[in-house]
Amino acid sequence: MSKTISVSSSEQLGTVFRSTPIVVANSKPPPPPITPPNKLSVLALLDMDSAVPRCSTLLTVCLFSVVFSESSELSGQLSTVYESLSNSLSRAGRISFVKIDFDKNGDLAKSHGVTKAPSFLIFRDGKVRDKAQGTNPLELKKFAEKIAKEAQALESGSSSAAASGWRGAELPRGYSDITNQVEIRDCEVLNADDGAGTVRTLFDTAKPSGLDKSKSTASSAKDWVQSGADDQLLLYIPFQSTVKLHTIQLTSLPSADDEGEVSRPHVIHLFINRPQNMDFAEADDSEPTQVINLGPDDWNEDGTANIPLRFVKFQKTSTVIIYVQQGDGEAEAVRLDRVKLIGEAGTKRELGNLQKVGDEE
Repeated sequence: MSKTISVSSSEQLGTVFRSTPIVVANSKPPPPPITPPNKLSVLALLDMDSAVPRCSTLLTVCLFSVVFSESSELSGQLSTVYESLSNSLSRAGRISFVKIDFDKNGDLAKSHGVTKAPSFLIFRDGKVRDKAQGTNPLELKKFAEKIAKEAQALESGSSSAAASGWRGAELPRGYSDITNQVEIRDCEVLNADDGAGTVRTLFDTAKPSGLDKSKSTASSAKDWVQSGADDQLLLYIPFQSTVKLHTIQLTSLPSADDEGEVSRPHVIHLFINRPQNMDFAEADDSEPTQVINLGPDDWNEDGTANIPLRFVKFQKTSTVIIYVQQGDGEAEAVRLDRVKLIGEAGTKRELGNLQKVGDEE
């Protein structure tokens, strides 16, 4: 049985969106959408009145990279494959394939910049993540691969979240946790104490051990990073894609035993699109993209600070450097337990193809 939802009117579309976590703006400005995190919908805008419905050919052509043909025989074959994909990828309330009558919903199409059929839009967290128009086989193939990756990432991300059951702070409405876009193997942290955890622990999806009162930190592995020589850390984070970075969430959980000796970050300088990590002298002498000052009230009960960024400055971010320039108080060391990056993932870039320094706008 097909799981593809056919929509032939704005009224039907409204019913679909009220019953699923899909949010699509109509021709009039809607109220701010309330969308659960990590929800994915795939919206197909097509010409339902054509002799051969092209919704099926669009997705199937992408996936199988066949040369597009108007022949009904080929379209019929692709239609069968499309329905199979819809049935395998659809998840109730999570992943939906929707058909919309392009001619009868012109305002809806126009509001999303759709000027011709067939067209595909991917929505995630209520925002358009990607779009493809026309029938270019190579472009459609790439777009179909993105759909599959989005679905796979959503499923794996949900499994990780369910397994860990921990989130340091709520996500800003309309944005996703894109920490999985971090190229962890190329991350680097300077001035880290060798007796603490590695840089990899900062991106662990599990609940920090510092929140587990039943564990003895002396007997368990240290799943946090702590500075060594002084209260400064230089953390270099490259991304697998060029992202739009909206918020950084830092978790810091100094133990009561370390009071006065280990602190949370207080002054933080952010730098973006550097091809490699800076040294401390360079970081001190360079103009940061943004400066953050954190006080005691900025940390929640789980030891997490939710740091909103000047979004316009972080629209094309390939790397970010978090420079903990100063810890809180007179402590000799600073501690970081977790780092989460919130925003919008982008097109995956080739390794080494980083933006030039200063390309921040």
